[in-house]
Amino acid sequence: MHKDFVDMNTIAIIQARMSSTRLPGKVMKKLMDKSVLAHVISRLQMAKTLDGVVVATTSHQVDDVIAVESQKYGAVVYCGSEEDVLGRYYEAAGECAADVVVRITSDCPLIDPQLIDQMVQKFFSLPAVDYLSNTLERTYPRGLDVEIFSRKVLAMACRQAHKPFEREHVTPYIYQHEDLFQLVSHVDRINRSNHRWTLDTPSDWQFVEAVYQHLYQVKETFTTADVFALLQRHPEIGKLNEHVCQKNLEDGHCGL
Repeated sequence: MHKDFVDMNTIAIIQARMSSTRLPGKVMKKLMDKSVLAHVISRLQMAKTLDGVVVATTSHQVDDVIAVESQKYGAVVYCGSEEDVLGRYYEAAGECAADVVVRITSDCPLIDPQLIDQMVQKFFSLPAVDYLSNTLERTYPRGLDVEIFSRKVLAMACRQAHKPFEREHVTPYIYQHEDLFQLVSHVDRINRSNHRWTLDTPSDWQFVEAVYQHLYQVKETFTTADVFALLQRHPEIGKLNEHVCQKNLEDGHCGL
């Protein structure tokens, strides 16, 4: 069954909270003229295939600042459980009547709106895909992570996922059940998965801040190609966080 792009409500949902073991409050750190979270929202709003942006945060008072910041930059806010992130995410998708969900995390201030458009168009062009992602087989820099699935698939995961790690994260139940879901990997022509563009440690912050200092002042809508060109001119920037080890699923990387 081919999906009808025009009739589908395609919503990007960003999961965000203030707590972080390696870099507390990272989503509200000021990056040039606004917060990290504001940059993520703004870059998503540049994607032509999205109908809206939602921030799914927790109902804890400490995360009220996230709700205020999200509304300031035009995103819809949903507040839910901190522990049951899958449940929070599903409720957020229902709140905004999403047909198709594009999952983004708030620690990716270099997220690429053009890549999102490519992947959304691919999702709608495939006859029977349930889950499309560039994280199944990594070829893109970590920090350009995009996952796309229907609310129907998300609902099934929410009903059937019972293990703690399946509730603390959003998509493991989906991508670990190839027997239930049609998974499709989106890969780049060149494997650049050795690059780390996410924000999880002080070294990551140094990297992201350096990229923004060089590119954002020149062109607010700088692209992935601009970042690679910068790293060619200034390879020392890429070395700022190349030693950082990525947390695994059990460490709670995805549970923002």
